Amino acid sequence: MKAAVFYEKGKILVEDHECRHPKADEVLIRVKAAGVCGTDMHIYGGAKGASECYPPVILGHEFAGIVAEVGENVKKVKVGDHVTVDPSIMCNNCWECQIGTPHFCEGYSATGVTYDGGFAEYCTVLEKQVYRLKEDIPFEEAAMCEPVGCCLHGIDRAHIKAGDVVLIIGGGTIGLIMMQLAKISGASVVIVSEPMEAKRKMALELGADYVVNPMEEDLFEVLKLNQIRKVNVSIECVGRAETMKDAVKYAGQGARIVFFGVSDPDCEIPIKPYEIFQRELTITASYVNPFTHGRAVELINNRKLKLKELISDIIPLDEIETAFEIGGKNGKMMIIP
Repeated sequence: MKAAVFYEKGKILVEDHECRHPKADEVLIRVKAAGVCGTDMHIYGGAKGASECYPPVILGHEFAGIVAEVGENVKKVKVGDHVTVDPSIMCNNCWECQIGTPHFCEGYSATGVTYDGGFAEYCTVLEKQVYRLKEDIPFEEAAMCEPVGCCLHGIDRAHIKAGDVVLIIGGGTIGLIMMQLAKISGASVVIVSEPMEAKRKMALELGADYVVNPMEEDLFEVLKLNQIRKVNVSIECVGRAETMKDAVKYAGQGARIVFFGVSDPDCEIPIKPYEIFQRELTITASYVNPFTHGRAVELINNRKLKLKELISDIIPLDEIETAFEIGGKNGKMMIIP
């Protein structure tokens, strides 16, 4: 089969690769679409992903396709089923798995990071990683189940209540998924802060109540102008020191702040404990997607999210290097084997 193999920082080659047939509890999937994630960009650039990466390996952990072959013990899917894959693999035996926090599994690994993933014509995964899709769901949208699942965990961490005012910082793919989930969760007002005009326009088209250009506008003035008392939930979806500081700055009294964007490991921001005390702020973060992939499938199967609009580039597998040159500047990129 044809596959894009990551060898080292800045080196990914499309070449012939062995197609591994499934073991008794495994499923072979013919990949139809695979999303390019920020994690793929980090690994390509020499950084660490959510789990250890040991090249050579086929990247790609956001993908969907058709079941091509099943192992003898597989029962929940059959050949021809449309499916998506949760890339996270937990041991189900360590202390963290036993107490219900498997995303902190001592042996955590992931398809497309630790093991060969979806930037290929075929990918073999465990049956427990596979979720069925409705056949009328486009594969490009289905491939976004994994980022939607991650966003759901972030939304869970935000504890949005009906009537809350939610600020989303960053209008990229993740920010616009978060915006839609915040609306579904009951937010009465969702504000998106984003410097790029095209992304602000997209945010409004997808349901944002207000958009702000942080380079030119003061959010406090926007709140005052629109008679909005305060921000109850602030979700940072960029991963930069400046935007993380803004997430704290604009949070109202008693607000919950979620640092969702993945920062550089050495990134630091100043925090004043007295300010946190006086405003009674809750600052948290969100790591991968524990127990949320199935919920993401339900949302996508029932068309509760607008995802097609977030896909900016469709790139053939043979031209995958183009994706790393673009770097996700336009939106979600999809690799089509």
